[in-house]
Amino acid sequence: MAYYHVNTLSPEDPFRDWLVEEVVGHRLRNKHCLVDVFKYNSSHTVCRYQFRGEHLGVMAKFFSEPTGRMKDYNAYKGMMNEYRNLKKAASIINVAKPLAVNKRFNCVLVTEHIPGKSLRWYIKREEGLYERLAAVAHMLRQLHENTQSSYKKENEFGNYHEVLDHLKLDHDTRESFNKLLGEWWYSSWLDREHGCMVHRDVTPSNYIFSKGKPYALDFESSWFQAHPVRDLGILTAELKNEFELHKGGGWKAEPYIGNFLWEYSKDEKDFTSITRVLPFFMSIGLLRSARIHQGSYRNYLIKEAFECLKAINKG
Repeated sequence: MAYYHVNTLSPEDPFRDWLVEEVVGHRLRNKHCLVDVFKYNSSHTVCRYQFRGEHLGVMAKFFSEPTGRMKDYNAYKGMMNEYRNLKKAASIINVAKPLAVNKRFNCVLVTEHIPGKSLRWYIKREEGLYERLAAVAHMLRQLHENTQSSYKKENEFGNYHEVLDHLKLDHDTRESFNKLLGEWWYSSWLDREHGCMVHRDVTPSNYIFSKGKPYALDFESSWFQAHPVRDLGILTAELKNEFELHKGGGWKAEPYIGNFLWEYSKDEKDFTSITRVLPFFMSIGLLRSARIHQGSYRNYLIKEAFECLKAINKG
């Protein structure tokens, strides 16, 4: 993720002093150090605070400063929601651990800074990509298996319709999607006994590799009582999208996708059941991407998402 230097904070800056006195002071040798501020491109104001002369940095996400599409939402609720989600996930998998929250500073959530390279970096270079995707698959399996809960199938469909609403499709296209979604709903394919916690924002930028280990970032939009294949579908859609845009064709992602799903699966039976429902969630992933594209590429993503949904007719 791109970032740039925006400021340097000195002692007596209120936010810097709060970080030093209440959040990370016990880890600093020099509590009077300057703090360099680096800003990231994100859906909120997100900054890294690097303590000069110390091997320490933290990330801060300001929920009262949205920069993306969502402007009208409860910042305090968003901050506490992600804080709780991170605490829950941190007990199971590697995440950027939450360190503190503070309503006074524009509803800020402070987490560890994990130095390393993102999954996106490895996708772009196709460097050790099978191994990196396998590590993410094992991590997602761990998260899903250790957060078993009841399951709310209706949430999956409600979210699909929300994404379609946002795209403002023409009447005929929307009706075609609605018809196929109805077929998915009345089939038993997405029925299951248990749901689980899902990361949900499974974009390649949200997985960082540090010293060979994967870490998951950004749990603001995490869900409970969800279908585990949602996370797999979003990531496979992201892979297809990356290869279509930058690697000469989405089909070139297929060996990586197949291996990723196999690494996630317990056995062949599990793999078969996952690949059967994957098109539904991959379709959502492609439509999510369509929201940030224009013109012919947006139309391509919508068409691919529709083709995925048609898997229900192949029985």
